[in-house]
Parts: sequence; structure tokens; C-alpha cells
Amino acid sequence: MGIAKWWDEHGVPRVIKVACGAPQIMKLRSQLVPLAQGDVFEIGCGGGINQQFYNAGAISRYAGIDPGAKLLEYTKAEAQKKGWKADIRDGVGEAIPFDDASFDTVVCTYTMCSVQDQAQVVREMRRILKPGGRLLYLEHGRAPDASVAKWQDRIEPIWKPIAGGCHLTRPITTAVRDGGFEVEQLGERYAPKTPRPVGWMEWGVGVKVGA
Repeated sequence: MGIAKWWDEHGVPRVIKVACGAPQIMKLRSQLVPLAQGDVFEIGCGGGINQQFYNAGAISRYAGIDPGAKLLEYTKAEAQKKGWKADIRDGVGEAIPFDDASFDTVVCTYTMCSVQDQAQVVREMRRILKPGGRLLYLEHGRAPDASVAKWQDRIEPIWKPIAGGCHLTRPITTAVRDGGFEVEQLGERYAPKTPRPVGWMEWGVGVKVGA
């Protein structure tokens, strides 16, 4: 096994679990994830970090996908701790293995940065939502300040292989809106105590428009 493959399979999952579980990020998760209700799907559920924040009483069904085997192990363990039945599968966001209009809520946290085709993933999330269904998103990406964005452009080629294909330069709310959602942006800011090129975050609710 080469060093790059070993890192992707063993190093990246641990880095993700630690970095995405930082206190300032967990606080935002704790505010957004409990809004999920009905039939819920989580894209990039690996790590199980959001499990603790779901209101099980408001959820009739929970499903999730992630392409990382180690991260899926974490997720299944956290779901077991929570004591609820969860349909957790290996999969990628570009081809979500569920039928059209299957869910009331989709949850997407710190996932759109690392998918292969962001626009296709947004289309897929919209596809599996029922009419009027909601996408809850919390992501990091392209900063609004030109000086910071310039550094993101410089750093991204080095950052991506270290951080499991994570992009620093992708738009967030704009991508959700362009994908057929009516967006209520709940917040945006740089993460505290974090270098600005890797710390710009946006979060909100996208409502599926049309059929």
C-alpha cells in the first residue's frame, strides 16, 4: 500500500473526525442539525459527528451515505449508541442510492467541499427531497474577501491531498441556490482561531422549489 493510499484510508478519517469536531464547529452543528424532521437523509454521514444532535422524536426515518469505510464504522457505532435504527450505506453524493422524493430533510455538513462534482451533488440532494423538502447545510468554502480568496487559490493544490480532496475555493450558498433551492441563509463567518483561508463558513436552509 502506497503512502497516499494509506493516508486516504487511515489518516484522513482521523483528521476529519478531529477537525470537524472542533468546539466552534460543534456549536454550529448543535444549532442546525436539530432542525431535521420527518424522513431524514444525511450526505457525508461518515464519522457520526451529527448523530448526537438529531431529535429522534422528530424523525420518522434516518438514512445516510459516505464513501469512507472507516468513517462509516464510526457512524454505525454512534447510531448504535443513540439506540435508533439507521440505514447507513457506502455511497457517493453524485449518485445517491435512494428514489426520487424520498425524504423531507437532507442534512449536509462539511461535505460539499470534498465531493467530485458539487453541482451534481446538489442536484441529487434536490432529487431525493419531496416537494417543499428542506436542505440543511453547514459548509466551508470560498471566502468573500479578495485577499483571502487569493490565498485559498494558492493553498488549495497543497491542501487537497492532505485533507481528503477538500476544496477551499467552492461557493456555498450560491451553489445551493443555483441548484434549485430557495435559500434562507442563517449565518456566515470566519471560524474563530482558524486561519482565514481555511475558515470561511456559511450555513442555512434551502427549500426545494418545484416538483
